[in-house]
Parts: sequence; structure tokens; C-alpha cells
Amino acid sequence: MSDVPRVTLTVLLFAGLRDRLRRESISIELPRGATVRALLEHVAAAHPELASSLAHCRVAVDHAFATDDETIDAPAEVALIPPVSGGSDGAPDDDAASDAARFVLTDAPLDPARVIDAVAHRHAGGITSFIGNVRRRSMGKSIDHLEYEAYPEMVLTVMREIAAAIERETPGARVAIHHRVGRLGIGETAVVIAASAPHRAEAFAACRAAIEALKRDVPIWKREVSDDGETWYGRGP
Repeated sequence: MSDVPRVTLTVLLFAGLRDRLRRESISIELPRGATVRALLEHVAAAHPELASSLAHCRVAVDHAFATDDETIDAPAEVALIPPVSGGSDGAPDDDAASDAARFVLTDAPLDPARVIDAVAHRHAGGITSFIGNVRRRSMGKSIDHLEYEAYPEMVLTVMREIAAAIERETPGARVAIHHRVGRLGIGETAVVIAASAPHRAEAFAACRAAIEALKRDVPIWKREVSDDGETWYGRGP
């Protein structure tokens, strides 16, 4: 028998992973100091029905994405994250909107005006916005409604990181992201992003960068319910 101390970890599941196992988490036992790579190998061996999806997933440890070589120890919160579903230029100062106004995850209808207000400031020469609505047709299917699910403890952290990276790259820029969860009907708004910057080109670029990073990194998933079934997006599970 090995004398290596072992730890028991609870791994949270979302979207297609959760549906496949019909549970919201799994419990695994690993040697103390095991890596993320070892965790994924253990999950694949213990749950072969997930193995084909794990290559497309990332692992979050205490609400931050972890590298394959990063070690995990109890009592860390671990989650499997499937792919997610786009003059002088002064910097923003004491008129800056609070984080609570700029980064929102809610089951209530979204108000684009609130998002735009969150990035407006005296140095902003341009403000751009992106509004993502539920459409009737998707990939040749007639959509009845969408259902959005999130890992809320991590969503706002990643939204703030996305905005901070964009704002570091573009002095004077400010980004706000509001996303809705729950059931959304055709025509309802799922996401609103606004970006301001000293000049219009920078504002357009900041808004585009924010939606692309949101689609890539923020742990929010959607289920499309169509006339002939339902499908989770992003890709993978």
C-alpha cells in the first residue's frame, strides 16, 4: 500500500458534462500534490463517457483557469469548464462606474442603457455596444427558446479579467459586460457589451475584443431547444 497522502476533491460539472452524468459534481481521490493533468486522466478513467469531451475542457481551480502542470490540493474548488458559448487622453478617474454596475450576471431582462451608462466618462470620445439577441433560426433549425447556464462564482471574476486586459492595452478605455441566464424566448437579449475609449476606432476594437473573449473564456453555456431536440453550445460536450 502506498504511503503517499491522498486528498478527496469535489469536481463541479456544467452543461453537457452534467447532463451526461446526470449529476452536478463528482468526487475523486488523488495523491496530494497531483496535477491538473492527473486529475483529467483520473476523471477519464473513472467516467469513460466523458473522455472524448475532456480534451475540449479546461479546469478551474478556485475560480481561475489552471494549467495542466498546476498542482491541486484540498480544499480547492475544482470545476470542469466545457467550451463556452461573441488633446491629452486622460484615463477614467473618480467618475468611474463601480464593478457592480459594469459586470452583471442576472436572470432579469437586460437594459442596454444601463450598460452604456456604466462605461460613459468625461474622457470617452466614442462609445460602442454589442447586443446579442435570441434568433429564430440557427444552423438550419427553428429555435423555440434558449436556456443559459453559468458558473456564477467564476463568471464575474473572468469578466473583470477580460475588461482589465483590454483597459491595460488601451489607456482610457472602459468595458462593461451584462449577461442573462435562464430561459430566453425569441427576440430577448442574452448579452450586452459596451466599450468606451478616447477615439472611436479604439472603442470598436475594445468592444470586439470583449465579445470574443467572453465567448472563449467566460463559463456560460447555452442550450438551444429546437423543434427537433436540444443541443448544448459551445463545442464539445
